[in-house]
Amino acid sequence: MRIIVVDNYEEMSKKAANMVASQVILKPNSVLGLATGDTPVGMYEEIISLYKNEEVDFSKVKTFNLDEYYGLSKENPQSYYYYMMNHLFNHVNIDENNINIPNGMVDNIESECKNYDKRIVEVGGIDLQVLGIGVNGHIGFNEPDISFESETHLVNLDEKTIESNSRFFNSKEEVPTKAISMGIKTIMHSKKIILLACGNSKANAIFETINGKINPNMPASILQLHRDVVVIVDKEAASKLNLE
Repeated sequence: MRIIVVDNYEEMSKKAANMVASQVILKPNSVLGLATGDTPVGMYEEIISLYKNEEVDFSKVKTFNLDEYYGLSKENPQSYYYYMMNHLFNHVNIDENNINIPNGMVDNIESECKNYDKRIVEVGGIDLQVLGIGVNGHIGFNEPDISFESETHLVNLDEKTIESNSRFFNSKEEVPTKAISMGIKTIMHSKKIILLACGNSKANAIFETINGKINPNMPASILQLHRDVVVIVDKEAASKLNLE
């Protein structure tokens, strides 16, 4: 696990964007695993800038998003489909047929989840997976106590996650209580992983992820076993680490 500590959010975003762009430049038909939330917004802005400067081409890239709220339509501004279109896909030359995001409106959840994993396998797996981390250590929507053997599945969201995500909604009551999430097992099969975190609120989760015991109560701790993980954190998120 490689740890990169940067001064601020902007520097974190640039480094992450450059890593994603490098992956696509080296392998134009890369399969990217993508995250949502506050943390990767700056990274997506930087990627768009690189695209507009003709430094990266997304025409052959395939993407798989980590998760989607269950019960929100694509048109809902709080859906992750809406987020991805707004923050990245509408601004680069990706083929919409190569975009994969779980469908939160399906009736047959089990079939949707199995087919999602099947599509990932069919394209050869994820080359580069971008992750954020929750204050409770979740990656994707894999909450504490989740099985490390889980594949894509329906998740009951943790109270801390609902509370944290309520800032995006008019009220806490509007936050969905379930989501479809790529599972830990699926994430761990990615060839390379980038984990992003910034701010004091993530400091404990980052410390436990890197220095704590591997424990389902801290889902991100499983990343200690992955062969190629880069953690990019600002000084606040890294404040509890002893890197000397």
